[in-house]
Amino acid sequence: EKPNEKWLTDVTEMKYGASQKAYLSAILDLYDGSIVSYVLGTSNNNPLVFKTLDLALEANPEATPLLHSDRGFQYTSPAFKRKIEKGEMIQSMSRVGRCIDNGPMEAFWGTLKCEKYYLNKYSTFEELKKDIEEYIYFYNHQRFQKRLNGLSPVEYRAKAA
Repeated sequence: EKPNEKWLTDVTEMKYGASQKAYLSAILDLYDGSIVSYVLGTSNNNPLVFKTLDLALEANPEATPLLHSDRGFQYTSPAFKRKIEKGEMIQSMSRVGRCIDNGPMEAFWGTLKCEKYYLNKYSTFEELKKDIEEYIYFYNHQRFQKRLNGLSPVEYRAKAA
C-alpha cells in the first residue's frame, strides 16, 4: 500500500570474461517494483548481501519493512538475523523448494537479463558493472510500467509521497 512496507531480496549470477562470475545482490520494493539498493561483486557471500541491506537502510532511514528472501546461506545466517533485528524489520523467507515465493524478485532478474545482460558479451567486470548501473537507473527512472499506470517506479513513488 505504501513505499518501504515490503522489500524482496536475492542474488543472481552473471558471467564475464572467459569464465569469471559476478554476483548481483539487490533489494526490490514491492510497492512500486523499484530497486532500492544493489551491489555487484565477485563473491556470493555475506558481505555482498549485508552491504546491499546497509545501502537500502541508508537510503531509507525510517524504513522498517518486512524483508523477504529465499533460504540462501546469507539470509539464514545469525549475522543477517541480527541486522534485521537491529533494523526493526520482520524477516520472511520462501518455503523450501518454492522459488515462486520470491516471484517479483525473480521476475526482475529475468527482465534485467533479457533487456540488457543477454544482449551483450562482457569482457571485464567493469563493463558488466557499467551496464548494470545504467540499466537499474533506466529501470527505476525511465522504464514505464503498465501496472504503475504508465509511470516509472520513481514517478509512481513520488506520487505516493
